[in-house]
Formats: sequence, C-alpha cells, structure tokens
Amino acid sequence: METTYIFKRIECKYFVDDVTKKRLLQRLKNELILDQYGKSTICSLYLDTPDHRIIRNSIDAGAYKEKLRLRSYGTPKADSIVYLELKKKYQGVVYKRRVSLPLAAAKAYLMGEKPPENSQIWREIDYAMGYYGWPKPAMLISYEREAYAWADDAGFRVTFDTAPRARNTALLLERGSGGAPLLPLGLELMEVKSAAAMPLAFARALNELSILPTSFSKYGTAYLRSRQENSEPFPMKGAIKNVSNF
Repeated sequence: METTYIFKRIECKYFVDDVTKKRLLQRLKNELILDQYGKSTICSLYLDTPDHRIIRNSIDAGAYKEKLRLRSYGTPKADSIVYLELKKKYQGVVYKRRVSLPLAAAKAYLMGEKPPENSQIWREIDYAMGYYGWPKPAMLISYEREAYAWADDAGFRVTFDTAPRARNTALLLERGSGGAPLLPLGLELMEVKSAAAMPLAFARALNELSILPTSFSKYGTAYLRSRQENSEPFPMKGAIKNVSNF
C-alpha cells in the first residue's frame, strides 16, 4: 500500500566545519536529540529533461524552483521502499509532495506505467512528470546524514550532511552511493527545517558561533561542475562506498 506525504516548511542551509558542529551540538545537547532516523545514507536520483531544463530553471529562477527525484535510504533492492518526490520552493518556503512505494513499482512508473493510485499527491506528481515530457534519471546525489529533532518541538529538525557526492553515470539507486565529492573534506552542510520560527536558543547559538546562512544546491552544484568540466561524467571509480546498514 502506497503512503502519501505532504510537507510545508521553511528550510535554511549553513556550512559548518567539524569543530563548529561539535560546539553547536555541545551547547544544545539538552535540546537537540538524535531523531528516529538517526544516521543514514541518503541517495537521491534526480529526474530531468535531455537539455536539463528542470535544474537550469531552478538555477536561473528567482522566487520559484522545483525538482523531481526518487530517494532511497541506503542501497535499495527491488522490493525496498523508496520515495518519489516533487519538491517546490516559493519565496523561501518549501512544499514537498512525496509518495512511498517499492523500487520495482517506482521504476515501472518512471518507464511510463500509470500511477498505482489516483490520489491528489499522485496527480500532482504525474502532472509535473507530463509537463516536463517524462524526465529521465540525470544525476545521482548521495551523502551521509545525521538528523536531530528539538526536544520540545518535533517539527523543528536539524540535519548534517557529510561527504555529498554526485555521479551522472550508473543512474540506478541499486548501484550504490558512489560519486565524486561536492564539498571539501571536513565541511558539512547543515539544514534547519521548521514549520515556524526557529527556537530562540538555537538562533542564539548560531549567532554566538558565527554560523551564517548560505545558498547551496547539491544537484545544482553537480550540474554546474559537470558543465565546467566539459560535461565529463562523474565516475564511479574511487568513489565513496555506501556505509549504510540498509
């Protein structure tokens, strides 16, 4: 049975090094609790048109951006649950439409089969797929994620993404999380996700540690880098291997 999800939240991104991350977690050790997802390897297969229209629109866009992707936690098998997502961002607010289904069913849908359900979320995803002429796998982005929730507000989450990497070859989730690194060693991407304003204690800690917001897109960075390198593929060779227990 497929499950549907809807998210609406504000997302802010920050770069932190190892020392800054440790200081932040130490200051907020009673407030930031490792959440139910804990540590995991996330793999996202981004869908795009042959001319990369979706990511080019996202890079060039002002207030509105959107992406289509298939996500897994660790390296999936045919019967593993994966998540097909339509992610939109308008004036800083993120709207996500997400359905869960087995990898085999997701691949069948991406090959042109009808949606397995006639739900509102599926209709929105199906409309976006049709609007872009049924986009195909274009880039696989993977990283190690450490996820925390605020003790008094489960809707406030903080995640740390380590060793983000990308490849535009072997575009199958079941081929693992290998890819070329997108950030220097020791630098992590911290994402803050909330339906409302961040807790005062967290905002104060950011200020005291001089942690400033940034703008960073993993897929956008990978796409631009591939263009700068004359569209050379991101190889599997020498890539970071999947370290998840999934």
